[in-house]
Amino acid sequence: MMMDSQTALMIIDVQLGMFDESDPIFDGNELLERISTLIHQARLAGIPVIYVQHNDQDPRSPLHNQQPTWVIHPDIQPVTGELVVQKFYPDAFQETVLQEELEKQGIKNLVIAGIQTEYCVDTTCRRAFSLGYPVKLVQDAHSTWNTHQLTARQIIDHHNQVLSGWFVKLLPAAAIEFAPRELES
Repeated sequence: MMMDSQTALMIIDVQLGMFDESDPIFDGNELLERISTLIHQARLAGIPVIYVQHNDQDPRSPLHNQQPTWVIHPDIQPVTGELVVQKFYPDAFQETVLQEELEKQGIKNLVIAGIQTEYCVDTTCRRAFSLGYPVKLVQDAHSTWNTHQLTARQIIDHHNQVLSGWFVKLLPAAAIEFAPRELES
């Protein structure tokens, strides 16, 4: 599906601390590959890439801003000029500059990928919908961990099913294309 110039690619919480080898995120290497491909395609088309970076309050957390693992994963690092939104809650819009920046850039549509499916990805998709943004959730480019009750695959599939329809349009990464800005009329 072709995305227009009023679209931004939003990458949520893909930080080094989410890839701890002792408790790896589900499908981590494939997730990074899919997101990296999406970022490359968006950049080639001149589509904004927006990173959301979580800040945990616990200084021992791998997502605390004083930890070396707080950084965005090196495989998908932002380049100069790309927006990095700092957040403290599962909702990327709550007490952040995100909506203001989207309005400044004329962004009307969002393509979302990232971590963690049942928290920050789900909450941000729902909030974006409530704010009037049509959202395309990349169904194979968000991830989580197994829990005692469900596998990561079950959580991902469940959230894809629950969010689809009301809150997002689901698309696999391979189906997403970004229209180059210079080709638009």
